[in-house]
Amino acid sequence: MAPLCAQVLEYEKRLDEVAERGAHAMPFDLEKTMHVFSKTRHGGIQQVIAKDASDTEQIQRIRDHLMEISVEFRQGDFSKPEQIHGEDMPGLAALKSAGPDQISIEYRELPDGAQINYFSRSPQLIKAIHQWF
Repeated sequence: MAPLCAQVLEYEKRLDEVAERGAHAMPFDLEKTMHVFSKTRHGGIQQVIAKDASDTEQIQRIRDHLMEISVEFRQGDFSKPEQIHGEDMPGLAALKSAGPDQISIEYRELPDGAQINYFSRSPQLIKAIHQWF
């Protein structure tokens, strides 16, 4: 097998594993929702949106989950993304070690889901957020 083909197969296998672990860690249907990660000058915005704006069940599940993890993240607990992506996820170690005065993590509802805003003045943490995204 050609090296490039082997790399593609390994990448696809990794995506399947992440999707399987994500389905266990996130209470909403991954097929009915969309994740959007936007890097900003001072951090980033993580959005989860229901593909069908009338799907109130998925929207509530999104909101509940993002509210829960935003509280955990403010406490330095990033165990849920670590379960999905592994402990070597880019940027994760820096985010876990950040003090509450170094990073702001704020939850906000959207009409069709929710978002978490990440803000820091630390270049190292901004870089970590961008890597994590």
